[in-house]
Amino acid sequence: MKKTKEKEPTKIKKDKKTIPDNFSLLNIDGEEYKTTISKKYLNRKPYVPTDPNKAFSFIPGTIQKIIVAEGDEVICGDRILILEAMKMKNIVLAAKDGFIDKIHVEVGELVPKGHLLFEYK
Repeated sequence: MKKTKEKEPTKIKKDKKTIPDNFSLLNIDGEEYKTTISKKYLNRKPYVPTDPNKAFSFIPGTIQKIIVAEGDEVICGDRILILEAMKMKNIVLAAKDGFIDKIHVEVGELVPKGHLLFEYK
């Protein structure tokens, strides 16, 4: 049997592509694309999923009525409170089955968009 020499792997030389500062190089499915990425995209806030046990106001308004109390059991679709905004009464419904752990608002309180209204257990 004849002995063969082990060959060293050869390095493949890739041409370094010069990319201007205002372009970025993306590799999608093995294909390279040059694109620009906006400052708005680069400065965006990272996505953080919301806690399913917390309910936030979807619109600024005034709490007109709180229908349930802390510790009450609710079923998905039950009325929790009424939020009045722009002369419209928005009924906030339970998004899931559970118990009301804490109510963070009071009747007559002005709440901004994204304010914590109540928590589930």
